[in-house]
Amino acid sequence: MNELRFDTKALHGKPKKKDVHNSIRYPVYAGVAFDYKTAQQMEDAFNHRKPSHTYSRITNPTVELFEQTLCLLENGFAGIALSSGMAAITNTLLALLTGKDNVIASKYLFGNTLSLLKETLKGFGVEARFVDVNDQSALESAIDENTRMIFCETITNPQMRVSDFSIVSKIAKRHDLIVVVDSSVTTPFLFDAKKHGANIVVHSTTKYISGGATSVGGAIIDLGNYDWTNNRALKKYHDLEAFAFIARLRKEVYRNFGSCMSPQAACLQTLGLETLSLRIKKSCNNAIKIAQFLENSSKIKKVNYPGLTSSEYYDLSIEQFNGLAGGIISFELAGRKEAFKFIDVLNLIRRATNINDNKSLIIHPASTIFADFSLEEKEDMEVTQGLIRLSVGIEDPRDLMEDIDRALISLT
Repeated sequence: MNELRFDTKALHGKPKKKDVHNSIRYPVYAGVAFDYKTAQQMEDAFNHRKPSHTYSRITNPTVELFEQTLCLLENGFAGIALSSGMAAITNTLLALLTGKDNVIASKYLFGNTLSLLKETLKGFGVEARFVDVNDQSALESAIDENTRMIFCETITNPQMRVSDFSIVSKIAKRHDLIVVVDSSVTTPFLFDAKKHGANIVVHSTTKYISGGATSVGGAIIDLGNYDWTNNRALKKYHDLEAFAFIARLRKEVYRNFGSCMSPQAACLQTLGLETLSLRIKKSCNNAIKIAQFLENSSKIKKVNYPGLTSSEYYDLSIEQFNGLAGGIISFELAGRKEAFKFIDVLNLIRRATNINDNKSLIIHPASTIFADFSLEEKEDMEVTQGLIRLSVGIEDPRDLMEDIDRALISLT
């Protein structure tokens, strides 16, 4: 049989054990514990001599199906599903970094990710150094003998900057650094992480993958293209070679921090994968129409969307993201007063904090998801008082533009 294409993989995944009743929809194994016939079988399972589920905090059949399907779509080596996207990032960093290590991170990151790197990891002795990852000179200058990885997002939120992986992967390879990329807003349908030199992909599967904000989740995918024997945090697991990173997660970090995905969430998100490409195409096609509509309004100072031909990231976006540019737009109004008034007038577009829902959502980042940062920090991250983020859903774009037009008219 020929290699299956993306949509077929998303629907059928890998061959798996059949349900005892031959159900086409794999069941939710909501139970916690698993029975064994003998004490010896139980010992073999707990000592990893025989593949088996022992306890749902560690592995679960329904969660395993989701992990395997997403890993297949990423062309990955192994994967783990977690309780949230932040859990995925945290577990990855804790598994690969030790005290005195440092990580080079994009200065344009989601607020909670920035807080984790800037504040929380200090207590673990890990330093984060923030740069524009597209600035080759700045990236090179930040690296020293204790640098272990480069962390960035495919498209930043809410600035809509596109990370250039031809720069990131080249420098990482030169210095033997791990490239960890947050691909939540692009997913494997838009971004082929392995092709562009990433080593680990993390997702907030709450976004596109969940199928419409049905559940919270996260995922870590090891793409199988880094030599883990070069990482000192994994020294205990070096004899496992390619499995070293996943082994430390499974046997230590992931297991001990208890950030497992629930079977119910895994079932919903496996279902979400089945329609992933359909929803992303619709969202992206809506987004470019709305971005062009916004760009033609005299009331808007600037529109940030890499799919616009006027964007400095247009060529890079088209090359890296399967010819599309994602479903999120940000744009600038005169200031906070105008931004609030615009948001309040909307009828169809919901005022909410999530992104990549099936419904279109809008938010004022400076007063919400970046509320804990100082004015100077916000300015450095290009999160201004007039900035609005619009996550474009799968509605009819004409209805969305009519809603936006009413809100723009109210600003006169």
